[in-house]
Amino acid sequence: MRIEDTDQGRFVEGAEQYINDCLSWCGLEPDESPSKGGAYGPYRQSERKATYRQHAEQLVKDGHAYYAFDTPAELEAMRNQYKTATNPSPQYNHELRNKMRNALTLGKAEVDQLLQNNTPHVIRIKIPEEEEISFTDMIRGKVSFNSSTIDDKVLLKADGMPTYHLAVVADDRAMEISHAFRGEEWLPSAPVHVLLWKYLFGLENMPKWAHFPLILGPNGKLSKRDGAKYGFPVFAMNWQDLKTNEITEGFREKGFLPEAFINMLALLGWNDGSNQELFTKEELIEKFSIERVHSSGAKFDYEKAKWFNHEYIKNAGSELISDILKNLLEEKGIAYQQDNLIKVSGIIKERCILLTDVWPNSFFFFEAPSNIDFTSIKSKWNADKTAFFYEAIQLFAGSENWSAHILENDFKQLAANKNIKPGEVLLPLRIMLVGQKTGPGVFEIAEVIGKEETNKRIGHVINHTNLL
Repeated sequence: MRIEDTDQGRFVEGAEQYINDCLSWCGLEPDESPSKGGAYGPYRQSERKATYRQHAEQLVKDGHAYYAFDTPAELEAMRNQYKTATNPSPQYNHELRNKMRNALTLGKAEVDQLLQNNTPHVIRIKIPEEEEISFTDMIRGKVSFNSSTIDDKVLLKADGMPTYHLAVVADDRAMEISHAFRGEEWLPSAPVHVLLWKYLFGLENMPKWAHFPLILGPNGKLSKRDGAKYGFPVFAMNWQDLKTNEITEGFREKGFLPEAFINMLALLGWNDGSNQELFTKEELIEKFSIERVHSSGAKFDYEKAKWFNHEYIKNAGSELISDILKNLLEEKGIAYQQDNLIKVSGIIKERCILLTDVWPNSFFFFEAPSNIDFTSIKSKWNADKTAFFYEAIQLFAGSENWSAHILENDFKQLAANKNIKPGEVLLPLRIMLVGQKTGPGVFEIAEVIGKEETNKRIGHVINHTNLL
């Protein structure tokens, strides 16, 4: 893992640790990194500053780069002077460089004096005119550019720090990188990188490149703003902006398993040619091939992401849910029986799409609901139903086999004896035990919470003075 932190203006405190934490959550531990070290360190570009200056000066010496002394005001004046309706943002290119204040237009003596006086300057690559620059992309095949469409990118900034263009080429060579995978937004910069490889190290030493398609949101490239607008995460984990204290919710905190998160990401823009959708990390390592990466952007579908997570929760052992339940109950100071944790986990697992669904689908197994949906009961309540549930309490109290199957049969038989349709009393029973209309099988709930608690919750509701 290499930290590319040469743009000090975009430095974000805590970002490096955040990257480490996200990789750790995903179970992706780098073999070499700033914290681990390795044979190709240092692994922060800001700590490799001296080597970039050497490469930039070598390019100047060989005639492939030049010093430019233009001030920000002069650059802005150039853009205003030469902008047109068809070219609203003029670039510092092979045409305009001859009108600017640089080593190509100034005499050698003046350039030497400016350098001796430590006059602020940058080093720009000198892009050749009318040259075809080509390379083979592992996803897109042969890619070609005409050099006349490319501007003279800054390689070394006035503060002595390199731009991405110089740093990434220098470090890929120094670290013996064999394959460089980048997002397709870097494709327009590829010809600059090709030229730098050619000038500094020879094209035969250049790694294989692949420019991956973007992940698309509802309106183009997926962004943090999309997540805020449409209510889905875009970061792996919660990120807190230390300047504003704003928290951006992550997949982990939303309730995703790391295995589902990786599986979902892998299938954005790739498949193995089959209909298989669920892959372990080991299967992804075995089956992945660059040839099957799509060249067009993949649209992120949050509902599909949740489907992946649901499948992983369903396929996980009951220990996954029971461990979450155990932690929640201990945090809340609620007593529980260990045997019930596994039993409850098996009952609710199919209902949990996200891990955050565990408590809403299980709290009523461990504590009586504090909020009862009396409105849904009251709408069709009458004296006959009150009498029925008093008899149900007596029925349950005398039950010798406290199992969901027996309880259900006895309850429905009592309803039949009273000429009441089961549906008319099943919903009220659910609300009595759960507090709401939804939840797992109501008799499964009764079996877990036990005879005494079941009758206590029924009695609490039918004794409610406003029911009739």
